[in-house]
Amino acid sequence: MLVQYKTININNINIFYREAGNTSKPTILLLHGFPSSSHMYRNLINKLMDEYHIIAPDYPGFGNSDQPGMDEFEYTFDSLALLINKFVEKLKLEKFSIYVHDYGAPVGFRLATKHPERIQAIITQNGNAYEEGLLPAWDPIRTYWEVPTEENKNNLKSFLSLDGTKYQYTHGTRNPDQINPDTWNMDQFFLDSPGNKDIQLALLYDYRNNIKQYPSWQEYFRTYQPPALVAWGKNDDFFGPEGALAFQNDLKECEVHLLNTGHFPLEEELETSAYLIKQFLGKRLK
Repeated sequence: MLVQYKTININNINIFYREAGNTSKPTILLLHGFPSSSHMYRNLINKLMDEYHIIAPDYPGFGNSDQPGMDEFEYTFDSLALLINKFVEKLKLEKFSIYVHDYGAPVGFRLATKHPERIQAIITQNGNAYEEGLLPAWDPIRTYWEVPTEENKNNLKSFLSLDGTKYQYTHGTRNPDQINPDTWNMDQFFLDSPGNKDIQLALLYDYRNNIKQYPSWQEYFRTYQPPALVAWGKNDDFFGPEGALAFQNDLKECEVHLLNTGHFPLEEELETSAYLIKQFLGKRLK
């Protein structure tokens, strides 16, 4: 059984995705975060593809998907979610679970609220939906939201530097010297492509609109009660464990695990994450 690397055209944008497993098995849609791509799931896919059908796309401007100019594509989370919804429909994914990380949460939760009938379960690893989860590391970004000057925008560029990218992978880990540098170097390769930093700054500015969506996502949780596995890197500098625990406020069938690692739990807690996913979904999906 091998992973397939595919491209599909959606709205004249070539979307790269990884696919693995038997299509007769339950599907998991893996939605990546920042500053990553489906590359962050390379190891998890290998752990899950014996029991599940796995789909992991790259958003426009990320990874191996096209990077249309900002005059050709509106880089907002609404636009990303609309495009991924078309991607789901073109692949004829009728029912699936979503795994969301970081930016994957605002994309995935928009999909869920638009089509709740499609969602079988939610797995969130540092994919936030509550104000409680936003830590002080967001303060420079919040300042830019409130006062969108060039100076405040320029203050965010450190998030897009190699040091900033490496920090996201290593901060909060137990053994930073065991985190593969290919991860941040791969992400930085795409961040450094011409025009990409402007795209990322546009998304950082638009993130304020995700917070406005939190009440509607929470209403979706309360109304539809999707089973949820929350397996959270508790040492994340951006999304704190309070955000993980908050899912229990609205979801009756919610299993929370706080893992002793940072923003990218799959880099240090791959085996634990895969085990938890298989145990959780195995009891709920036939």
